[in-house]
Amino acid sequence: MSYLDRLTANQWIAIAAASSALMLAGAFVFQALGYAPCEMCLWQRWPHAAAVLIGGVALGLRQKVLAWLGALAAATTSAIGFFHSGVERKLWDGPSSCTGGGVADLSVDDLLAQINDAPLIRCDEIPWEMFGVTMANLNAVGSLGLAVIWVVAATRKG
Repeated sequence: MSYLDRLTANQWIAIAAASSALMLAGAFVFQALGYAPCEMCLWQRWPHAAAVLIGGVALGLRQKVLAWLGALAAATTSAIGFFHSGVERKLWDGPSSCTGGGVADLSVDDLLAQINDAPLIRCDEIPWEMFGVTMANLNAVGSLGLAVIWVVAATRKG
């Protein structure tokens, strides 16, 4: 029997919730270092906050069935992260509120309005990357792993 086999559902829940808390903390550290979040970055934070809350409630009430909600929260932020990764890589368009739009058929007044309404932090630009991996990529893959941990917690006997 391995060490992981000996972990209880509550221990798995605690690991998953703590991991979401650490991912949120990491996002705030990057923000404190001057990497302002775009709109989609902020969207990715909310499910992590929900997962932390769900984990606390699940542990407090000893209701491992709530781990399914934690899995949903982690899967949601993972999906947003994968979508954001595609926007960053220009594989598809992001929301118009967060990315640049076309200018070919715009009047001068419409173009000026688009420039004035443009977000300061764009979702289709990569503010930080290491070895080709961006923050959105890290969230997408890491949160997918967290979703698996939540499912393990939900399905754990005992």
